[in-house]
Amino acid sequence: MIQLAEALAPCILWIDEIDKAFSGIEARGDGGTTNRVFGTFINWLAEKKSPVFVVATANNIQALPPEMLRKGRFDEIFFVGLPNQEERSAIFALHLNRLRPHNLKSYDLDRLAYETPDFSGAEIEQTIIEAMHLGFSQNRDFTTDDILTAASQIIPLARTAQEQIQLLQNWAASGKARLASRQSNKWLNQ
Repeated sequence: MIQLAEALAPCILWIDEIDKAFSGIEARGDGGTTNRVFGTFINWLAEKKSPVFVVATANNIQALPPEMLRKGRFDEIFFVGLPNQEERSAIFALHLNRLRPHNLKSYDLDRLAYETPDFSGAEIEQTIIEAMHLGFSQNRDFTTDDILTAASQIIPLARTAQEQIQLLQNWAASGKARLASRQSNKWLNQ
């Protein structure tokens, strides 16, 4: 992966859910392979000369080894919370514009955003997909009401994993990350 990223440079290397790869590395029974990969990776992060911009996501940042998070490896840590109502409206618009660019004005984006508190971008996308299935099953295009029906059948992760999310919000509120959105600021000031 490192050799490929450097061969493609300048580039962005996106590592999704890095915590799945490197959390609890001391306890793994893999003969030290994960430790060696981790050591190679953090050394490369600190010493790389090629123009590779590295971005990683993590749902459980507290599980990562602290040496990974020091400055010079990852220069900044951002907390990205759930989208606020305005951001949810923009997410609905983005997906609906991609799927129904000629009908975008027929959807009530404000209502959709209002009726989907605690929904992530992925959950918003899934409501649209479910609404498309509903409309298709009735041999018609999907509507705002179909999207709301689909949303009513989805229990967002913010509700099913409320305790874990609260721990993450508390971690971010303690000053260990920069807040990446106004919604993050709102949560943490409650």
